[in-house]
This record gives sequence, C-alpha cells and structure tokens, in this order.
Amino acid sequence: MTLNLSIKNVPEAVAEKLRARAERNHRSLQGELLAIVEQAAQEPAEPARLSAPTAGNRPASRVTGSKTIEDLMAERLARPPIVLAPDLPRAVDIIRADRDSR
Repeated sequence: MTLNLSIKNVPEAVAEKLRARAERNHRSLQGELLAIVEQAAQEPAEPARLSAPTAGNRPASRVTGSKTIEDLMAERLARPPIVLAPDLPRAVDIIRADRDSR
C-alpha cells in the first residue's frame, strides 16, 4: 500500500533548489523527493534528549572536532585558575580614565 504525502507553503527558493537537484539526478521532482524521504527513513532516529548528556549516554558528534559544553567545562576546570595581578588596572578603569581625559 502506498501513501500520498504533501508539503505545503514551500518557499520558491527551496522548490527551485529541489528542482535543480532532481534535474542533476535525472529524476522528476516527485522522484527526487521520494529519494530524499527514503534516504531519511534509512537513518537511525536520534532519541529525544530530555536531560543533559552524561559520559555514558552522550551521542556521537556529527561534526569532527566539535566539543560538548561538558567537555569544554572539564578542560577549563583542569587548567589552573586565572589569577589577575592586583596591581594591574582593570579594563573599566582604563576606559574611565580615557573618557575622563577628553
């Protein structure tokens, strides 16, 4: 049994890109859309993330070299704390001095 699907309010720019893609692949627009839907249906569905991921349930990153916020925070906490020298001026003091000198 087959099913008819419909997508409404497709922007013209998107429709034109789909038509061009269909032409490159020597398909009709309907054939190209069906190929896209079939390809998407083959991909495993990602589970909904209701809570922050932990090391045990963190999904694999799709972008090579990307880091999660947890990874970034762990790296930052592993470094020594940033200690500002008390004798150095603060940025706000430099800006105020510059502003007041005008």
